[in-house]
Amino acid sequence: MLEDKEQSRTPLEQLGEFGLITHLTKDFKLVQESSVKGIGDDAAVLDHKNQKTVVSTDLLIEGVHFNLAYMPLKHLGYKSVMVNLSDIYAMNATATQITVSLAVSNRFPLEALEEFYAGVATACKIYGVDLIGGDTTSSTKGMLISVTAIGVAQEEQLVYRNGAKENDLLVVSGDIGGAYLGLQVLERENEVFKVNPQNQPDLDAYSYIVERQLKPEARKDIVELLAKLEVKPTAMIDISDGLSSEILHLCQNSNVGCDLYEDKIPLDPTVIATSEEFKMDSTMIALSGGEDYELLFTIDQKDFPKIKANPNLTVIGHMTEKSMGAQLVTRSGAKMELKAQGWNSF
Repeated sequence: MLEDKEQSRTPLEQLGEFGLITHLTKDFKLVQESSVKGIGDDAAVLDHKNQKTVVSTDLLIEGVHFNLAYMPLKHLGYKSVMVNLSDIYAMNATATQITVSLAVSNRFPLEALEEFYAGVATACKIYGVDLIGGDTTSSTKGMLISVTAIGVAQEEQLVYRNGAKENDLLVVSGDIGGAYLGLQVLERENEVFKVNPQNQPDLDAYSYIVERQLKPEARKDIVELLAKLEVKPTAMIDISDGLSSEILHLCQNSNVGCDLYEDKIPLDPTVIATSEEFKMDSTMIALSGGEDYELLFTIDQKDFPKIKANPNLTVIGHMTEKSMGAQLVTRSGAKMELKAQGWNSF
Protein backbone atom coordinates (compact mmCIF):
# COMPACT_ATOMS: atom_id res chain seq x y z
CA MET A 1 0.00 0.00 0.00
CA LEU A 2 2.81 2.38 0.92
CA GLU A 3 4.55 1.60 -2.37
CA ASP A 4 1.44 2.63 -4.33
CA LYS A 5 1.36 5.95 -2.54
CA GLU A 6 5.02 6.58 -3.39
CA GLN A 7 4.38 5.73 -7.05
CA SER A 8 1.68 8.39 -7.25
CA ARG A 9 4.01 11.14 -6.01
CA THR A 10 5.77 12.79 -8.94
CA PRO A 11 8.52 15.19 -7.76
CA LEU A 12 8.15 18.62 -9.38
CA GLU A 13 11.81 18.76 -10.44
CA GLN A 14 11.05 15.97 -12.94
CA LEU A 15 9.08 18.48 -15.04
CA GLY A 16 10.99 21.73 -14.48
CA GLU A 17 9.21 25.11 -14.34
CA PHE A 18 8.04 25.37 -17.95
CA GLY A 19 7.11 21.71 -18.16
CA LEU A 20 5.11 22.12 -14.95
CA ILE A 21 3.13 25.12 -16.24
CA THR A 22 2.49 23.37 -19.56
CA HIS A 23 1.31 20.23 -17.76
CA LEU A 24 -0.97 22.01 -15.28
CA THR A 25 -2.58 24.33 -17.84
CA LYS A 26 -2.82 22.09 -20.92
CA ASP A 27 -6.59 21.52 -20.57
CA PHE A 28 -7.54 25.18 -20.07
CA LYS A 29 -9.34 26.47 -23.19
CA LEU A 30 -10.01 30.17 -23.83
CA VAL A 31 -13.71 31.08 -23.93
CA GLN A 32 -13.68 34.88 -23.66
CA GLU A 33 -13.76 36.86 -26.92
CA SER A 34 -11.38 39.37 -25.32
CA SER A 35 -8.67 36.71 -24.74
CA VAL A 36 -6.51 37.10 -27.86
CA LYS A 37 -3.51 35.18 -26.52
CA GLY A 38 -3.34 33.18 -23.29
CA ILE A 39 -0.59 30.98 -21.87
CA GLY A 40 2.36 30.09 -24.10
CA ASP A 41 4.00 33.40 -25.03
CA ASP A 42 5.94 36.08 -23.15
CA ALA A 43 2.70 37.82 -22.17
CA ALA A 44 -1.04 37.42 -22.58
CA VAL A 45 -2.89 39.67 -25.03
CA LEU A 46 -6.37 41.00 -24.25
CA ASP A 47 -8.66 43.18 -26.35
CA HIS A 48 -11.48 44.80 -24.37
CA LYS A 49 -12.26 47.31 -27.11
CA ASN A 50 -14.20 50.29 -25.68
CA GLN A 51 -14.78 48.94 -22.18
CA LYS A 52 -13.01 49.88 -18.95
CA THR A 53 -10.73 47.20 -17.52
CA VAL A 54 -10.76 46.43 -13.77
CA VAL A 55 -7.94 44.50 -12.09
CA SER A 56 -7.67 42.99 -8.61
CA THR A 57 -5.01 40.81 -7.00
CA ASP A 58 -4.73 38.81 -3.77
CA LEU A 59 -2.02 36.87 -2.00
CA LEU A 60 -2.90 33.76 0.06
CA ILE A 61 -0.25 32.28 2.34
CA GLU A 62 -0.29 28.88 4.05
CA GLY A 63 -0.55 29.24 7.82
CA VAL A 64 -1.98 32.78 7.53
CA HIS A 65 -4.93 32.47 5.13
CA PHE A 66 -5.44 28.71 4.98
CA ASN A 67 -4.61 25.50 6.81
CA LEU A 68 -4.05 22.42 4.65
CA ALA A 69 -4.90 20.15 7.60
CA TYR A 70 -8.57 20.63 6.67
CA MET A 71 -8.57 22.67 3.42
CA PRO A 72 -8.61 20.23 0.45
CA LEU A 73 -6.35 21.48 -2.36
CA LYS A 74 -9.19 21.34 -4.89
CA HIS A 75 -11.30 23.62 -2.65
CA LEU A 76 -8.29 25.88 -2.15
CA GLY A 77 -7.86 26.30 -5.91
CA TYR A 78 -11.56 27.16 -6.22
CA LYS A 79 -11.54 29.57 -3.27
CA SER A 80 -8.39 31.34 -4.50
CA VAL A 81 -10.27 32.27 -7.66
CA MET A 82 -13.48 33.26 -5.80
CA VAL A 83 -11.67 35.69 -3.50
CA ASN A 84 -10.52 37.64 -6.56
CA LEU A 85 -13.66 37.40 -8.68
CA SER A 86 -15.60 38.80 -5.73
CA ASP A 87 -13.59 42.04 -5.97
CA ILE A 88 -14.43 42.34 -9.67
CA TYR A 89 -18.15 41.85 -9.01
CA ALA A 90 -17.94 44.44 -6.21
CA MET A 91 -17.12 46.98 -8.95
CA ASN A 92 -20.35 45.92 -10.77
CA ALA A 93 -18.12 44.52 -13.50
CA THR A 94 -17.91 41.22 -15.41
CA ALA A 95 -14.90 39.01 -14.65
CA THR A 96 -13.15 37.80 -17.81
CA GLN A 97 -9.62 36.50 -17.08
CA ILE A 98 -7.35 35.38 -14.23
CA THR A 99 -3.67 34.65 -13.70
CA VAL A 100 -2.53 32.17 -11.04
CA SER A 101 0.96 32.08 -9.51
CA LEU A 102 2.13 29.43 -7.04
CA ALA A 103 5.16 28.97 -4.84
CA VAL A 104 5.42 25.52 -3.26
CA SER A 105 7.93 23.63 -1.13
CA ASN A 106 9.25 20.21 -2.13
CA ARG A 107 6.70 18.48 0.09
CA PHE A 108 4.13 19.05 -2.68
CA PRO A 109 4.21 16.45 -5.48
CA LEU A 110 2.77 17.04 -8.95
CA GLU A 111 -0.46 15.27 -7.96
CA ALA A 112 -1.14 17.87 -5.24
CA LEU A 113 -0.81 20.72 -7.74
CA GLU A 114 -3.07 18.88 -10.18
CA GLU A 115 -5.74 18.87 -7.43
CA PHE A 116 -5.27 22.60 -6.88
CA TYR A 117 -5.56 23.34 -10.62
CA ALA A 118 -8.66 21.11 -10.86
CA GLY A 119 -10.31 23.54 -8.41
CA VAL A 120 -9.11 26.52 -10.48
CA ALA A 121 -10.51 24.85 -13.62
CA THR A 122 -13.92 24.29 -11.97
CA ALA A 123 -14.07 27.96 -10.95
CA CYS A 124 -13.10 29.10 -14.47
CA LYS A 125 -15.77 26.88 -16.03
CA ILE A 126 -18.60 27.91 -13.69
CA TYR A 127 -17.80 31.63 -13.82
CA GLY A 128 -16.79 31.78 -17.50
CA VAL A 129 -13.31 33.21 -16.98
CA ASP A 130 -10.07 32.35 -18.80
CA LEU A 131 -6.80 31.37 -17.14
CA ILE A 132 -4.29 33.38 -19.22
CA GLY A 133 -1.03 33.12 -17.30
CA GLY A 134 0.87 32.85 -14.05
CA ASP A 135 4.07 31.50 -12.63
CA THR A 136 5.35 28.65 -10.48
CA THR A 137 8.41 28.73 -8.27
CA SER A 138 9.83 27.00 -5.21
CA SER A 139 9.23 28.09 -1.64
CA THR A 140 10.93 27.26 1.64
CA LYS A 141 7.80 28.13 3.64
CA GLY A 142 5.01 25.96 2.30
CA MET A 143 2.47 27.22 -0.22
CA LEU A 144 1.93 30.78 -1.46
CA ILE A 145 -0.79 31.65 -3.98
CA SER A 146 -1.18 34.87 -5.94
CA VAL A 147 -4.23 35.33 -8.16
CA THR A 148 -4.98 38.36 -10.32
CA ALA A 149 -8.47 38.83 -11.74
CA ILE A 150 -9.35 41.03 -14.71
CA GLY A 151 -12.82 42.23 -15.61
CA VAL A 152 -14.65 44.71 -17.80
CA ALA A 153 -17.51 47.15 -17.58
CA GLN A 154 -18.91 50.11 -19.46
CA GLU A 155 -17.83 53.26 -17.66
CA GLU A 156 -21.40 54.08 -16.64
CA GLN A 157 -21.85 50.61 -15.07
CA LEU A 158 -18.89 50.84 -12.68
CA VAL A 159 -19.69 51.25 -8.98
CA TYR A 160 -17.08 52.59 -6.56
CA ARG A 161 -17.00 52.83 -2.76
CA ASN A 162 -17.42 56.60 -2.76
CA GLY A 163 -20.91 57.12 -4.21
CA ALA A 164 -23.16 56.57 -1.18
CA LYS A 165 -25.40 59.53 -0.27
CA GLU A 166 -27.25 60.44 2.91
CA ASN A 167 -30.58 58.52 3.11
CA ASP A 168 -29.41 55.81 0.69
CA LEU A 169 -30.44 52.32 1.82
CA LEU A 170 -27.76 49.83 2.88
CA VAL A 171 -28.33 46.39 1.34
CA VAL A 172 -26.55 43.04 1.69
CA SER A 173 -26.79 39.89 -0.42
CA GLY A 174 -27.28 36.41 1.07
CA ASP A 175 -26.55 35.87 4.75
CA ILE A 176 -23.42 36.52 6.80
CA GLY A 177 -21.33 35.05 9.59
CA GLY A 178 -21.31 31.50 8.22
CA ALA A 179 -17.73 31.40 6.93
CA TYR A 180 -16.22 32.45 10.27
CA LEU A 181 -18.23 29.86 12.21
CA GLY A 182 -17.34 27.21 9.64
CA LEU A 183 -13.70 28.02 10.39
CA GLN A 184 -14.32 27.64 14.15
CA VAL A 185 -15.87 24.19 13.60
CA LEU A 186 -12.95 23.08 11.38
CA GLU A 187 -10.37 24.39 13.88
CA ARG A 188 -12.11 22.56 16.72
CA GLU A 189 -12.27 19.27 14.81
CA ASN A 190 -8.62 19.66 13.80
CA GLU A 191 -7.61 19.95 17.47
CA VAL A 192 -9.64 16.82 18.30
CA PHE A 193 -7.98 15.00 15.38
CA LYS A 194 -4.50 15.95 16.64
CA VAL A 195 -5.30 14.31 20.00
CA ASN A 196 -7.06 11.29 18.48
CA PRO A 197 -6.31 10.66 14.77
CA GLN A 198 -8.79 7.74 14.78
CA ASN A 199 -11.65 10.16 15.47
CA GLN A 200 -13.59 10.96 12.30
CA PRO A 201 -15.47 14.27 12.57
CA ASP A 202 -19.20 14.28 11.86
CA LEU A 203 -19.77 17.61 10.14
CA ASP A 204 -23.27 16.95 8.77
CA ALA A 205 -24.93 19.41 11.15
CA TYR A 206 -22.44 22.08 10.06
CA SER A 207 -22.37 21.38 6.30
CA TYR A 208 -23.70 24.83 5.32
CA ILE A 209 -21.19 26.86 7.34
CA VAL A 210 -18.25 24.54 6.56
CA GLU A 211 -19.00 24.98 2.86
CA ARG A 212 -19.17 28.75 3.37
CA GLN A 213 -15.56 28.53 4.61
CA LEU A 214 -14.11 25.90 2.27
CA LYS A 215 -16.01 26.67 -0.94
CA PRO A 216 -17.40 30.23 -0.98
CA GLU A 217 -19.11 31.58 -4.08
CA ALA A 218 -18.50 35.02 -5.58
CA ARG A 219 -21.82 36.78 -6.19
CA LYS A 220 -21.81 37.15 -9.97
CA ASP A 221 -25.53 36.32 -9.80
CA ILE A 222 -26.23 39.45 -7.73
CA VAL A 223 -24.54 41.72 -10.31
CA GLU A 224 -26.70 40.07 -13.00
CA LEU A 225 -29.82 40.36 -10.81
CA LEU A 226 -29.27 44.09 -10.19
CA ALA A 227 -28.85 44.68 -13.93
CA LYS A 228 -32.09 42.79 -14.59
CA LEU A 229 -33.92 44.82 -11.90
CA GLU A 230 -32.44 48.01 -13.39
CA VAL A 231 -30.87 48.97 -10.07
CA LYS A 232 -27.43 50.54 -10.12
CA PRO A 233 -25.93 50.71 -6.60
CA THR A 234 -24.53 54.07 -5.54
CA ALA A 235 -21.59 52.39 -3.74
CA MET A 236 -20.51 48.75 -3.35
CA ILE A 237 -17.91 46.54 -1.63
CA ASP A 238 -17.54 42.80 -0.98
CA ILE A 239 -17.57 41.39 2.56
CA SER A 240 -14.13 39.87 3.01
CA ASP A 241 -13.13 41.39 6.37
CA GLY A 242 -16.44 41.49 8.29
CA LEU A 243 -19.56 43.62 7.97
CA SER A 244 -18.45 46.44 10.29
CA SER A 245 -15.12 46.95 8.49
CA GLU A 246 -16.83 47.09 5.11
CA ILE A 247 -19.53 49.53 6.30
CA LEU A 248 -16.78 51.79 7.66
CA HIS A 249 -14.96 51.64 4.30
CA LEU A 250 -18.16 52.79 2.54
CA CYS A 251 -18.73 55.55 5.12
CA GLN A 252 -15.15 56.83 4.94
CA ASN A 253 -14.98 56.75 1.15
CA SER A 254 -18.41 58.35 0.71
CA ASN A 255 -18.17 60.87 3.59
CA VAL A 256 -21.38 59.66 5.23
CA GLY A 257 -22.52 57.99 8.45
CA CYS A 258 -24.68 54.90 8.77
CA ASP A 259 -27.36 53.33 10.95
CA LEU A 260 -27.12 49.53 10.82
CA TYR A 261 -30.07 47.69 12.40
CA GLU A 262 -29.08 44.62 14.40
CA ASP A 263 -32.42 42.89 13.91
CA LYS A 264 -32.16 43.20 10.10
CA ILE A 265 -28.81 41.39 9.72
CA PRO A 266 -29.54 38.17 7.75
CA LEU A 267 -28.32 35.08 9.66
CA ASP A 268 -28.75 31.46 8.60
CA PRO A 269 -30.35 29.23 11.32
CA THR A 270 -27.10 27.18 11.40
CA VAL A 271 -25.19 30.37 12.25
CA ILE A 272 -27.53 31.14 15.15
CA ALA A 273 -27.39 27.55 16.50
CA THR A 274 -23.59 27.26 16.16
CA SER A 275 -23.05 30.68 17.76
CA GLU A 276 -24.95 29.45 20.81
CA GLU A 277 -22.94 26.22 20.85
CA PHE A 278 -19.65 28.18 20.81
CA LYS A 279 -21.07 30.69 23.32
CA MET A 280 -20.50 33.51 20.84
CA ASP A 281 -22.75 36.44 19.97
CA SER A 282 -24.14 35.99 16.44
CA THR A 283 -24.24 39.76 15.84
CA MET A 284 -20.54 40.08 16.71
CA ILE A 285 -19.75 37.19 14.35
CA ALA A 286 -21.66 38.90 11.52
CA LEU A 287 -19.91 42.21 12.24
CA SER A 288 -16.38 40.87 12.60
CA GLY A 289 -16.20 37.41 11.01
CA GLY A 290 -15.36 38.05 7.37
CA GLU A 291 -14.80 35.76 4.38
CA ASP A 292 -18.49 35.66 3.44
CA TYR A 293 -17.86 37.25 0.02
CA GLU A 294 -21.36 38.65 -0.07
CA LEU A 295 -21.93 42.06 -1.68
CA LEU A 296 -22.70 45.09 0.48
CA PHE A 297 -24.09 48.09 -1.36
CA THR A 298 -26.15 51.26 -1.13
CA ILE A 299 -29.10 52.20 -3.32
CA ASP A 300 -31.23 55.28 -3.79
CA GLN A 301 -34.52 55.01 -1.86
CA LYS A 302 -36.50 55.29 -5.09
CA ASP A 303 -35.09 51.87 -6.11
CA PHE A 304 -36.43 50.15 -2.98
CA PRO A 305 -39.67 48.89 -4.66
CA LYS A 306 -37.52 47.06 -7.27
CA ILE A 307 -35.66 45.00 -4.65
CA LYS A 308 -38.05 44.75 -1.70
CA ALA A 309 -39.55 41.35 -2.51
CA ASN A 310 -36.26 39.72 -3.50
CA PRO A 311 -35.14 36.87 -1.21
CA ASN A 312 -31.47 37.37 -2.19
CA LEU A 313 -31.31 40.94 -0.85
CA THR A 314 -31.85 42.43 2.62
CA VAL A 315 -32.03 46.11 3.58
CA ILE A 316 -30.02 46.32 6.81
CA GLY A 317 -29.78 50.07 7.37
CA HIS A 318 -29.44 53.50 5.80
CA MET A 319 -26.77 56.13 5.35
CA THR A 320 -26.83 59.27 7.51
CA GLU A 321 -24.90 62.52 7.60
CA LYS A 322 -21.20 62.15 8.35
CA SER A 323 -21.39 63.78 11.80
CA MET A 324 -23.74 60.99 13.00
CA GLY A 325 -20.99 58.41 12.50
CA ALA A 326 -21.47 54.68 11.85
CA GLN A 327 -23.85 53.23 14.45
CA LEU A 328 -25.28 49.82 15.29
CA VAL A 329 -28.92 50.19 16.34
CA THR A 330 -29.44 47.29 18.77
CA ARG A 331 -32.62 45.25 19.15
CA SER A 332 -33.49 47.38 22.17
CA GLY A 333 -33.14 50.60 20.14
CA ALA A 334 -29.85 51.73 21.73
CA LYS A 335 -27.06 53.01 19.49
CA MET A 336 -23.46 51.75 19.63
CA GLU A 337 -20.54 53.01 17.58
CA LEU A 338 -19.50 50.53 14.88
CA LYS A 339 -15.86 49.53 15.21
CA ALA A 340 -13.66 47.77 12.65
CA GLN A 341 -12.90 44.48 14.37
CA GLY A 342 -12.70 42.50 11.18
CA TRP A 343 -10.04 40.01 10.23
CA ASN A 344 -6.50 41.40 10.10
CA SER A 345 -3.62 39.24 8.83
CA PHE A 346 -1.07 41.45 10.63
